[in-house]
Amino acid sequence: MSDCIHLSPRYREEIALILRRHVPNVEVWAYGSRVTGRSHDASDLDLVLRGEGGAALPIGQLARLADAFSQSNIPFFVEARDWARIPESFRREIDRHHVVFVAAKASEG
Repeated sequence: MSDCIHLSPRYREEIALILRRHVPNVEVWAYGSRVTGRSHDASDLDLVLRGEGGAALPIGQLARLADAFSQSNIPFFVEARDWARIPESFRREIDRHHVVFVAAKASEG
C-alpha cells in the first residue's frame, strides 16, 4: 500500500470538504492511479466510501455527492463508489492498494 495520494493540497482540501459535507462519518479510501503513482494532472480520483458496519449508503446521498463533485471547481473527475455495492473481487483489489483519504470518526456512545 502506498502512503500518499498524488493530489495537490488545494484539491485535497476541496474534496475533503465536499466529503465531510455530504458523507460525514464515512471512511473514504483512495485507490487507482493517484495512489499507485501512475497518474497525471488530469487523471480521475477513485474513491470508495465505507459505511459504518459495511452498510450501504443511501442512493440519494451518493447522488448528491456526485452532483457536488460535478458542480465543484475540481478540474478532474472524482468517482466515489459505495464499498457495499461493489463485487468482492474489486474489494480485494482496492484493499491491496489504497490510502485512507478520510478516516472514520469514532462513534460516541
